[in-house]
Amino acid sequence: MREIILDGKSMTLEDIMSIGNVPTKISISESARKMMAKSREHVESILEGDNSVYGINTGFGSLSNVRIDSSQLQQLQRNLILSHACGIGPIMNPITSLRMLAIRANSLTMGVSGIRPEVVDTMLDLVNSGYAPIIPSVGSLGASGDLAPLAHMAMSLIGEGQFMHRQGDEWAEIPSKTVFEKIGVEPVILSAKEGLSLINGTSQMAAYLAEAAEYADRLCAAADAACAMSVEAIAGSHKPFDPRIHDVRSQPGQRVSANRILSHLQDSQINKSHEECQRVQDAYSFRCAPQVHGAAMDVIKSSKDIAISDVNSATDNPLILEDGHGGYDVLSGGNFHGEPLALAADNLAAAIHEICSISERRTNQMLMPSWSGLPAYLAKNSGLESGLMIMQYVSAAAIARIRLLASPAALTNIPVSGGKEDHVSMGSTACQRLEEICSLAAAVLGNEMLVASAALDLREHKPGKGVERYHEMVRSVSDPIDGDRSMSGDTNRMAKMILGGMEDSNVSK
Repeated sequence: MREIILDGKSMTLEDIMSIGNVPTKISISESARKMMAKSREHVESILEGDNSVYGINTGFGSLSNVRIDSSQLQQLQRNLILSHACGIGPIMNPITSLRMLAIRANSLTMGVSGIRPEVVDTMLDLVNSGYAPIIPSVGSLGASGDLAPLAHMAMSLIGEGQFMHRQGDEWAEIPSKTVFEKIGVEPVILSAKEGLSLINGTSQMAAYLAEAAEYADRLCAAADAACAMSVEAIAGSHKPFDPRIHDVRSQPGQRVSANRILSHLQDSQINKSHEECQRVQDAYSFRCAPQVHGAAMDVIKSSKDIAISDVNSATDNPLILEDGHGGYDVLSGGNFHGEPLALAADNLAAAIHEICSISERRTNQMLMPSWSGLPAYLAKNSGLESGLMIMQYVSAAAIARIRLLASPAALTNIPVSGGKEDHVSMGSTACQRLEEICSLAAAVLGNEMLVASAALDLREHKPGKGVERYHEMVRSVSDPIDGDRSMSGDTNRMAKMILGGMEDSNVSK
């Protein structure tokens, strides 16, 4: 069992990715619990006074000038949740929904949101028990927080929503009432400020970006493996991966990629058999792979850093902050604005596109006798058989879809709330489309590895030790080509293996 203790500042990507995958127990640190209690005391003191304080005893957004009577504050919070829970579109993946719930809980444990620890305890009871709130994916503008998606999350907390729970390999819908009976707690009754604390944050964006950054890391590892396989498939040169080339260019990702590709090529009999080959230089898609893959890796690292920074941040508004004199101030600002996440997601989408674009070019080269020296499309009976011709078509179609999805979302501002919220990030759109992009990218890389494996099957000599190992992995989910057949299932299994992390995958034919 993995134990995760939340304090608002130390949640890791590994913590996030473990939720929904391995048994976890998440709890609040004692120091965080004390901080939360102190900030809540200040909210209660405001309620006893006569001042109007935004988010505590006023309306919201452009209605912030409306004072709400103390007798109506619980109703105000409930109304806030119900009115904002109007999302549309496909529901979020239940695992992503669980991670989003945990990320929101972590942000609140920083102790500057004025929410009671008991509310966060209930959130963690749900995560620990594997009950994922049903959340429509569309509705957030990436500013003022992920209002609609988080409102659906909060609606489940107050007993009005629905949950999903895993039963074997499937997820089943369960009414809120049943869920709270099973975990032995009551639905939350929200007090002043608490509804706003739940929905005014970047937790949906952060969940999507954190997941995508991890999957993109796995895509890069697969891209380096695929490239090495393709180099061997065309009996290409190993010289472009010589560390001396990469040491004189100060790009860290490039060095990592080149070293990884070269390690896969070690002890290659294919390379030794072509030492006297007259081909001077391979195509850019082979020769420049470290430069392209490495640049993507650097973007991925930056995206991870930005995602985890936001996961460990207070992103709601207003914030209950110490004044340095033993008291607190209630400060309104804009930490809910998702611009850092939106720009990171836009860059990550472009980086993944480039990994796929260069992969498809290598796939194409392997299918051409002029480059590979092998039969056209790797068909044993060319003409009678089409071989793997259409796999390149499919990769090209996937890349066209990725290119469409990768259009920068942060450039599409639409003002809302009577013009008061006049610049939004569209960060949720930017982050959640990464889910489909990663899935398509895995298929493109899977196709390259399938084509490379078919080419290697036709080679007389053995490839490098690393390439041989990956060739065996491919063959564990895809039989050798012996005449034309549908390859859709093979590609899907490869994509699943790649997103699962290759070595750790349990995919089978």
